[in-house]
Amino acid sequence: MVAHRYWKFFALLVAVLGGLPAFAAGDGKDDLSPIADSEWDRAHAAHLLERAGFGGTPAEIDKLAHMTPRQAVRYLVYFEGVDAKAIEGQAAFDESGIFEPGLDPFPPSRPATTELAKAKGEALGVKVKASGNRPYQPVVDKFFYWLRASRLETDRVAYWWANRMVSSPTPLKEKMAVFWHGHFTSSEEKVRDYRKMLRQLTLFQDQGLGNFRTLLIGAAQDPAMLTYLDAGVNVKGAPNENFAREIMEMFTMGVGNYSEHDIREAARAFTGWYYSGLEFKIDAAKHDDGEKEFLGAKGNFDGIQVIDHILAQDATSQYIAARLYRYLVRDELSPTLKAALAARLKTGNYDIAAYLETLFLSHDFYSPASVATRIKSPVELVISTYHKLGLVTVPGAPDFNLLTESLGQRLMHPPTVAGWSYGRSWVTPSLLIERGNFALDVMFPDIEFIAADRYPVYPTGDEIRQVHERIRAGLDMTAATAPVAKDGGRDMMAMSNQVEHAEEFNTRYASYRGWQMAIERVKPIPRDAPRVELTRMVMSNELATPAAVVDYFIARFLSVPLDVATRQKLIASFTTELGTSDVLAAASYMEDPLRLLLHLLLSRPEYQLG
Repeated sequence: MVAHRYWKFFALLVAVLGGLPAFAAGDGKDDLSPIADSEWDRAHAAHLLERAGFGGTPAEIDKLAHMTPRQAVRYLVYFEGVDAKAIEGQAAFDESGIFEPGLDPFPPSRPATTELAKAKGEALGVKVKASGNRPYQPVVDKFFYWLRASRLETDRVAYWWANRMVSSPTPLKEKMAVFWHGHFTSSEEKVRDYRKMLRQLTLFQDQGLGNFRTLLIGAAQDPAMLTYLDAGVNVKGAPNENFAREIMEMFTMGVGNYSEHDIREAARAFTGWYYSGLEFKIDAAKHDDGEKEFLGAKGNFDGIQVIDHILAQDATSQYIAARLYRYLVRDELSPTLKAALAARLKTGNYDIAAYLETLFLSHDFYSPASVATRIKSPVELVISTYHKLGLVTVPGAPDFNLLTESLGQRLMHPPTVAGWSYGRSWVTPSLLIERGNFALDVMFPDIEFIAADRYPVYPTGDEIRQVHERIRAGLDMTAATAPVAKDGGRDMMAMSNQVEHAEEFNTRYASYRGWQMAIERVKPIPRDAPRVELTRMVMSNELATPAAVVDYFIARFLSVPLDVATRQKLIASFTTELGTSDVLAAASYMEDPLRLLLHLLLSRPEYQLG
């Protein structure tokens, strides 16, 4: 029954999208001319906040509605009029202090770690035991410690970022950082160093509205990117083509605008690029300084010169202009409009803020073809919900990282170098179930929530728990770490009486011990539930009837108006739950009926659009 209900829900959402009329140019579609002051109203302000941020509260919408369109856009894009103290007062990430110098450079695998320890007598800052059983155990423990600790700290970075999104006085800065995070992708799964991931995020926040050339060079020379695309092994005589290919295919030009020869020559230009710690370096001895032929030009090109040749191509301005447009405006983009946007971006010297100002002031941006036709990404859905509820921090329950992962977009963990797919890929029937569950968990939190950063959630999590329970039961290390047979296994207590076998190290114990060390040192994420106060919202706005309450919630949370029949059903349902049509008389007990109403509303197909 549940599956059937959500297939129906999915069909309804497709119908909402498919039922949108075909818009003509006369509706403002494809018109890049700026809207006039006389055209500006509260609906335009709400749409701007939806796309240039994570939606607006009624007070924020009213504030922008009282500005001119140019003032409103410059407020969001250039922060003109934003309280400087509020911007400066945003808290920096509070690091746990888990990194130790011996951890860098971190070996690519456990075998590589033990081989290094055998060759040098130490690894990861830990010396090999001089004698005794398991001489490499402390080294292997440290290896697993950093795997766990870096991942947990990266989860804290994602929470810190989410908190900035939900309450930042400069929301476009954070929204563009999300875009660049999915464009110049790196993932903790491979980078395995929260410091590099945090540094890359800071680059996107600081340069995401600046000059694209500066951002591109910064991303290309970023230690997280160099790790993720194996650029550190790109040396003269053995160029690694992965980095050069992705720069052209994913980051600048798109498929079909370069040749395999161009990839090989660009790879030669990037030889010698590497990092030490968190700093970008060039090893001149490993750089190929011979002549190269790239995109029809010949010369002794280095990596920066290759980037400049890429930026000079029309394909690059078209690719970047279109990606930004689809992220902030709508998916459908005519060839004529694409060419016009590319020309503006290129003639503007790839100034991202100036390009976005053009978009946000255009008739096209506010046309019926653009308004409320874009499916919210998981991060946008979650953050905008919290923001519109009036929250100033992201709750710890439901867990933001696990929640967005279940919805298809976990920050710091893009699925591939291509980042995330947007649009209808967000709303499969199974993902719609998760979106409905999110709305339920916000209104009625799960009281059995277990903190993900306090308990193993990796594929080996159950094994770690088994080891812990066996050791607590008095078993020795060999017995506690022995795999359980599929048929139920041997008597583990009997095994505890056996003599331990000589081992160089015990991997299962190291995984267990590494987890213990990690949770000792990584600061916990606060696990508070959402502090939602819908009754206060209703009373402060003096909403006296069920219809007034429903209409207020529709206006506050939806970008798409509900049809008359659906609105009437919500009013009837709320009235029944309230037991009266006198809302003010029910003030002492209306919180749960209000939460049920909002759960129904936030689960609607219309709420997925923004």
